[in-house]
Amino acid sequence: MVPVSVVAAWAGAARSRFGVSFVDASGVGREEPLAGCWNTAFEQVLPVRRFPSFKGQRNFPGWWWSCKTGRHVGHESWLERDHAMLLDFDEQVVAFSSQPFRLSWPDEAGWRSHVPDFFARLADGSGMVLDIRADDRIEPSDAEAFAATRDACTEVGWSFRRVGVVDPVFLGNVRWLSRYRHPRCGRRHEVADHLVEAFAEPAPLLEGAGRVGDPLGVLPVLYHLIWRGVLRADLDSAVLSSSSVVVARDGER
Repeated sequence: MVPVSVVAAWAGAARSRFGVSFVDASGVGREEPLAGCWNTAFEQVLPVRRFPSFKGQRNFPGWWWSCKTGRHVGHESWLERDHAMLLDFDEQVVAFSSQPFRLSWPDEAGWRSHVPDFFARLADGSGMVLDIRADDRIEPSDAEAFAATRDACTEVGWSFRRVGVVDPVFLGNVRWLSRYRHPRCGRRHEVADHLVEAFAEPAPLLEGAGRVGDPLGVLPVLYHLIWRGVLRADLDSAVLSSSSVVVARDGER
């Protein structure tokens, strides 16, 4: 089902001043008006530019393995890696890609272009574009590019977010849980079922795990269930610990 926001945007997209170039999932480069590819599966495209690595560079590119897509997603810095991890953790995100397209538009000096950092497909079918930049590193030209990208997203019914440094407590908790994101950590289905039962009512993490069995075998499954959102814990206020209160999501089995 096409989201209402996208339907409402069709008329605006038809008059768009924006163009996009990208590399589709088969490796073919394409260049089209924005109106011609508003419904393209940008969550499946290949990066439109490379992730260079060279001696002395100040940023740290790399690849994040996504449990949602089953493939690696590139990033150009540690900050982008953090947000790739958060997209992988976000229950509303079903798939995402990095450097998904090059957006171009005319301005007073001629033509400008910008490559957003991520495109995410959400559970309701809509799209979301992310630009990653710390607040203190936004130059005037960056702000202009972000504003133009927001305008382009509005035209086609996508949401746009410019995000920066993540709260360290939340980030640390999600980073810990990400170690258990692989589906193999949840293959012990009987343990998972018992954990959901053990945390039907809120209980301390280690106490609830102990009710199910040896914590050494149970905890990886528990952390996997928190990563998936089957079990809930406060990840914002304090570092996840043995005393953190955990509870099963309502109706989850």
